[in-house]
This record gives sequence, C-alpha cells and structure tokens, in this order.
Amino acid sequence: MSDLPRKTVARTARLASLPLGYAGRATLGFGKRIGGAPAEAVAADVQQRTAEQLFKVLGELKGGAMKFGQAMSIFESALPEDLVAPYRATLTRLQDSAPPMSASLVHQVLARELGAGWRKQLIGFDDIPAAAASIGQVHKGVWHDGRAVAVKVQYPGAGDALVADLKQIGRAAKLFAGWIPGLDIKPLVAELEARTSEELDYDLEAEAQRLFAAAFADDPEIVVPNVVANSDKVLVSEWIEADRSLARLIAEGSQGDRDHYGQIYIRFLFSGPARAGLLHADPHPGNFRLLADGRVGVVDYGAVARLPDGSLPAVIGSLLRHAVEDDYEAVLLGLRQAGFVKERMSLTASDLRDYLAPFVEPASVDNFQFSREWMRVQFSRINDPRQPGYTTALKMNLPPEYLLIHRVWLGAIGVLSQLGARAPFADILAESLPGFLVDDAGVDDAGVDE
Repeated sequence: MSDLPRKTVARTARLASLPLGYAGRATLGFGKRIGGAPAEAVAADVQQRTAEQLFKVLGELKGGAMKFGQAMSIFESALPEDLVAPYRATLTRLQDSAPPMSASLVHQVLARELGAGWRKQLIGFDDIPAAAASIGQVHKGVWHDGRAVAVKVQYPGAGDALVADLKQIGRAAKLFAGWIPGLDIKPLVAELEARTSEELDYDLEAEAQRLFAAAFADDPEIVVPNVVANSDKVLVSEWIEADRSLARLIAEGSQGDRDHYGQIYIRFLFSGPARAGLLHADPHPGNFRLLADGRVGVVDYGAVARLPDGSLPAVIGSLLRHAVEDDYEAVLLGLRQAGFVKERMSLTASDLRDYLAPFVEPASVDNFQFSREWMRVQFSRINDPRQPGYTTALKMNLPPEYLLIHRVWLGAIGVLSQLGARAPFADILAESLPGFLVDDAGVDDAGVDE
C-alpha cells in the first residue's frame, strides 16, 4: 500500500473517532451518574473531554478538518452558554494555531518551490513556525535584501487531504450537528469544498494580496503586507510585527481595545470591495494581527470573493435601509426580486418584520453593543422550531452568488459578538455599503425609484 492510501485511511479513522469517542464518553458519563455523580458535573466532564479530543484530532489532521474547525469557531458566540463554555478555549485555539510540520519537510518544499539555492534568497529562516493553520504554516525569515519576511509554506498533499477531509465531514454532518445543535453543517462544508482549489493556489492568493496591499497602502488603520515572492506552494510576504491576534483579544482584551480593534476589523471587511475590488472572505480572527501602534495587520488572502463590478451588490444596502426605515413591504418585494424569497412562498411583511427587525437593530442606532447574549438570542429565534422565526427562516433562500457575502457578514457579526465590541455600525455601513444611503435625486444606489 502506498503512503497516500495509508495516510488517507489514517485520517479517515481519526475523523471517525470524533463521534465514536463522544459516544464512549457519554456511556462513561452514564456510568458515573449511576454511581452517584451529579448530572451537571458528569455533563461538564464529558463536554470538556470532547473539546480536548476535538482540538487534538482536528489540529493533527490540518487540511479540511482544521479549516472546518476554524470556520466553526467564529460561530461559538451564537451557542447556549451552558453548551459552549467547555469548548470556548478549544475553539479560540483553533482560530490561530495548529500543530506544525517538521523542519526537514519544510526545507524540502522550499527547495522544490524556490530552487536548490533557496537559502541565497532567504538568508535567514526560523525552522520553528510562527503560525500554523489549515493548509499551510508560516515561518519568519530574512530576505536577501534585509527585509523581515513571512514565508507561508503549503503542507505537501494539502489538496488531497482537504478534499478528503471535507467529504468525510460532509458525510458525518449529522453527527457534528449533535456537537453544535441547530447549526446546519452541510452548506458550510459545501462552501468550503467549492473554494478548495482557490485557497490551494498561492499564485492566485498572491494576486489578491497585491491588490489589497495597493488599495490599503496609505491607510492609517490597516496594514496589508506586500508580496515579496511566490510560487504555487510558497508565498513570501513582508513580515508584520504584532503582539497578538484578534483571537487573543477575544480571550483577554480590555473593553477599550475590543471596541477599537473591532471597529477597524469590520471597516476593513466592508470596505474591501469598494477599494480593492475584492471581498476578504475569511473573517476568522486569527487572520487579523494587532500592532503596537493601534493598527491591524491583515493576512491570508486565499479566500476572496471576486464580485461583479468589484463591489457589494447595492440591493443589500438598499434592502437594509428599507428595513431600518420599517418599510417591510419594500423589503419583501426586493427579497423576492433578488431571489431570497421564492415566488411560491407565502410570506408577509409582518412576518419579515418579526424575523429581521432584531438583526437590523445594529444598523438602527448610533452605537450598538454586540454581545454573545444578543447573538445567542438571534440564533435561537431562527433555529428553535417553537419560535415563529424558525418557520420564516425555512421560507428564505440564499442565491449562490451571495454565499460568500453571507459567510463574511455572519462571521463578522459573530466576531464582534465574541469581542463584545461597541461600534457605530450604521456609520460604518454608510461608508462602504452601496445602496444604504439615498442620493440627492431621490434614487437609491441600487437604481430603484423611491
């Protein structure tokens, strides 16, 4: 048997160990309860052990399993506190860390991608990775011109592993849903699968990063590292000296820092299309590095949305503005025209108001305080079959062209809620979201007569 089949079998077995391991721990917990242990203590012990195994398996696998774990981590703010508390530290770790590959393997990749004389280009190279994530890891180095650089090296076989992991996770979606009740895993896995080839192509990532670097070159709050060199599997960028990531801020930051960096974070995500013609589509906090001077360094441009006309669809801003103005007849009409509500679905403006009004609240006030509690309430409204919002949600549709936009929007709101950040959300939307403001002629940015 070749190495690849053996590795594939081993990876599949480890992924399968997640639900099997949970079943074993649940059985053990049942035994402890018979022995007289309090139910709450047993449940907490089972959840803690599950969290530990989850990080160990997903972290070791990297690839699609690690990427799936990172994607899940930004939604923990929506989950009930008694469920998510044992997992929070594990999920935060998934946002910006993973077990590294060996130095000898890294050297092999560098020699293959940059040539046998790669040490003449990289006159300094730290074998210990500065960061390790789903499909590659980053090392600090020194370029031959003296610049400190970040060297992103893709794991050998990452493509095959990524596809295999995501297919396995897709097949086990119901089991993972038991880990996070109420969350539909399949669409997320399908989205990750669809973006696999793009994220594996470092040439494509370098092109996107260059566009962002040029667009934000003089920005007082955002730093995008310039690309120094790249191949299909190695990407060399200028080094960003940062104390921590946004993920660390979630775990241990002051309220002032949470507000400050949270606002920069959301401004970058929303302004990217207008400035760079691209949407940065990987909003997890590990990609946002906090600089000592108060700026934010943004890394990882493997997942981007190349939007028509290089901007967010004006219909999003127009419909959000109508909702803020409490004109849900216009919202319903616009949603039907854009394909968010199919014609055959029976839905009233009143239904939409009840469903959307709480989501619209951040854009309806001067400053909004995001929180895990607020996010959990919204999540419960649309995922609890006993709530009217659940029925309305079933009647909604997500057109494929809005898939990445939807991911970024929900992910960003999830991160702001994790941060507990206070932000002038409406002002930030007005700066970058086409259609949110009406021009002097009384025609909205989407071209719809008022």
